[in-house]
Amino acid sequence: MDNRPWLLQYPKEIPAELEYEPKPVHAYLTESARIYANKSALHFMGKELTYKEVYQSSLKLARYLNTIGIKKGDRVAIMLPNCPQAVIAFYGVLYAGAVAVQTNPLYTERELEYQLADSEAKAIISLDILFPRISKIRKNTDLEHIIVTAIKDYLPFPKNVAYPFIQKKQSGIVVSVKHEGNHHLFKSIMSGTSPAAWEDPAFNFEEDLAILQYTGGTTGMPKGVMLTHKNLIANASMCDAWMYKAEKGKEIVLAMLPFFHVYGMTTVLILSVMQGYKMILLPKFDAETTLKTIQKERPTVFPGAPTIYIGLLNHPKINKYDLSSIDSCISGSAPLPVEVQHRFEEVTGGKLVEGYGLSESSPVTHGNFIWENRVSGSIGVPWPDTDAAIFSLETGEPLPPNEVGELAVKGPQVMKGYWKRPEETDAVLKDGWLLTGDLGYMDEDGYFYIVDRKKDIIIAGGYNIYPREVEEVLYEHPGVQEAVVAGIPDPYRGETVKAYVVLKDDASITEEDLNAFTRQYLAAYKVPRVYEFRKELPKTAVGKILRRSLVEEERKKLQNEEIIG
Repeated sequence: MDNRPWLLQYPKEIPAELEYEPKPVHAYLTESARIYANKSALHFMGKELTYKEVYQSSLKLARYLNTIGIKKGDRVAIMLPNCPQAVIAFYGVLYAGAVAVQTNPLYTERELEYQLADSEAKAIISLDILFPRISKIRKNTDLEHIIVTAIKDYLPFPKNVAYPFIQKKQSGIVVSVKHEGNHHLFKSIMSGTSPAAWEDPAFNFEEDLAILQYTGGTTGMPKGVMLTHKNLIANASMCDAWMYKAEKGKEIVLAMLPFFHVYGMTTVLILSVMQGYKMILLPKFDAETTLKTIQKERPTVFPGAPTIYIGLLNHPKINKYDLSSIDSCISGSAPLPVEVQHRFEEVTGGKLVEGYGLSESSPVTHGNFIWENRVSGSIGVPWPDTDAAIFSLETGEPLPPNEVGELAVKGPQVMKGYWKRPEETDAVLKDGWLLTGDLGYMDEDGYFYIVDRKKDIIIAGGYNIYPREVEEVLYEHPGVQEAVVAGIPDPYRGETVKAYVVLKDDASITEEDLNAFTRQYLAAYKVPRVYEFRKELPKTAVGKILRRSLVEEERKKLQNEEIIG
């Protein structure tokens, strides 16, 4: 107990230790389809699917994947927004014995090619409008099959008829793919395949991978985090224990967090299926659409990110909507401002608390209590079965309360390692401890606080952005001599991306030029929002650019503006 003072804070309803039944993630869909066969599992723009329908559709996809050669351990990429196909695809891939590689639909060709090549994915399940992008980079990957679906496939009438016209008007893209050869139509698979019972006698709860979740770092390219079935089941079970007032089979979850992000996958997708909840699927965030959906569909659980809650609170008509159905919200992906927490609770009457995690821990390790004592500014306490400690950066030894060091965590949700990167795995996994790279401290009561990031990761709007990746694109511009990227404070996104650029002597480049260039190679949320041209950048004696000094300049500038204001 001396090493785990947080356990004294636990309410009697939350156990310090949990038991995990050694079965795969998809076994919970089998179970929910048996218990809640005719209960609505998904709601998507007016369309409802029952648990039985989701289960049978997943088995159809699994059987088809096996038929085209996908076998146990093969990687299958899923490049979809939150829609029924994303749920069916995830469980179908797992039923087939394969490993899901969640891929952001916003990825450019460059980003997509890297992830598919690194994961050695043999198949991808994607939207029709993304088919041209995949086709262009396919030859540089191990892709053998492309399975294509369309949003209209799961829309009710007359939305399914109108949607193609809306899509053409918005994107200008019209794609026609035939169900032949190595190109497959999701709709044809569903209509022409019989579901088959799932069997996997060789299943290993602790070792078998369920997903490769790509993350990144400031040194090197994105890495595939190997998460096992045990990792994901453990974290979803911890979340269930934390939300002990939630009723099995009765909650309605607003599923806006993208499933291609591990936070949305674990705390929304996997937990909902495990507990028989109904998911209201929203493929993207739009404040007014979200407010209307809450009023009409009456969700009780609303996991999100600070930018989502801020966006709703800033909507001029928020007081015209009835948001009283919301009971509990866990915010993640970025620090939650205290004033946002208080305002959102006043508007909804529900509880909003901050949690903490990272892809390498499936993702959640800490959280504030939803219905008990909460500490403003704290990430809360470790979840059940989770150890946490602050290690000295100098000695590597555990530090006493209130001393700042590196946060480390240990528990059944911690990853198996990085895909094909043993050296980088060894650098962050030490005797079972995961070194998070975040600097923080623990108080005497066991509450943890993050004070800074050891890594230079930028978190903008809940998305992780890695400076090195953006910098490499900037360096490819023929007029750029030096470039460094950093996160600067932003009232809405939390942080935003700023690029500091030194141009070559003969170059004449504007901010608009660089913006157009970077948008060719980076997803929109990674593109710098601010550019600053300089004659030189601050460096160490050996020539390393001092990113942190630039960040400090921005902080001082902001403080001066506040004082003057």
